[in-house]
Amino acid sequence: MEFQILKNNTMKNLRLKLSILIVMACVTNPLFAQEMDAEGCKDHPFFNRLENYYIDGCKENYNEYEFMMGNDKTQTLEGNLIDILYTYDGPFGPNLPSKLQVIRNYENAVAKMGGKKVYSRTTDDGGWTGATFHLQKDGTQYWLGIYNLINNPVDQFTLVLLTIEGMTQEITANEMFEKIDSGLPLALYVHFETGKSTIKSESEPIVEALYQMMYENPTLHILVEGHTDNVGNKTSNQTLSEQRATSLKSALVNKGIAPDKIKTVGFGQDQPLEDNSTDDGKAKNRRIEIKKI
Repeated sequence: MEFQILKNNTMKNLRLKLSILIVMACVTNPLFAQEMDAEGCKDHPFFNRLENYYIDGCKENYNEYEFMMGNDKTQTLEGNLIDILYTYDGPFGPNLPSKLQVIRNYENAVAKMGGKKVYSRTTDDGGWTGATFHLQKDGTQYWLGIYNLINNPVDQFTLVLLTIEGMTQEITANEMFEKIDSGLPLALYVHFETGKSTIKSESEPIVEALYQMMYENPTLHILVEGHTDNVGNKTSNQTLSEQRATSLKSALVNKGIAPDKIKTVGFGQDQPLEDNSTDDGKAKNRRIEIKKI
């Protein structure tokens, strides 16, 4: 009788252990986590999912986003925006990653693709916590934010990826001169910070080529025209186009070109090259035109 009771208890314990193992296998299996994903949501192909996290929600649209760039410093960027909310659904304890582990995971992934970390903060004083990364591939810019890390260890965080399809342009000083010397306008896709007249470092090769053209042709005088897309209001776009033309002139003057050889004007959104109804059209309309005078 005692043997039978012992045998029954042993079988119950085995069944209980087997059930626990099955449950643990499910919650630690990445495929099981993916089955819990919100409908229509998936990982971005650049980044592998952290183990035991599922997608609680997502959205994708063309929009602006304010990225953290330093202590009390942000930058608003515009482009195709993907927002993914990840939630932890695995066993709690040592398997649950810390804020630093989550950030390091994405930092390593970005570094392997040639990108870099711009800013991160992982303190637990109630302030902002997260990290911002930048990556450029094939002329396209990617800004990654790992934000809203809830608790430490982390049971929820947001991945934000903004894609900026840039107008990539490679042109020599000779090609520039041949264009404007023939009487045709030269469209240059100088990249400025969003809504500002600050020239981005990635456009330095274009600025340098323009300087070389002016330096090699000392009698040349040019007109620098600023043009925008139709995002925002007409008055602010007019002002912005003037400021951007002046900014390019200042960059050339700082390199040694005489100020009286360069005139500037802004046309705002009034002279588009393409239809502003598409992102590609907007990108082509945001330009600087150079003309020989």
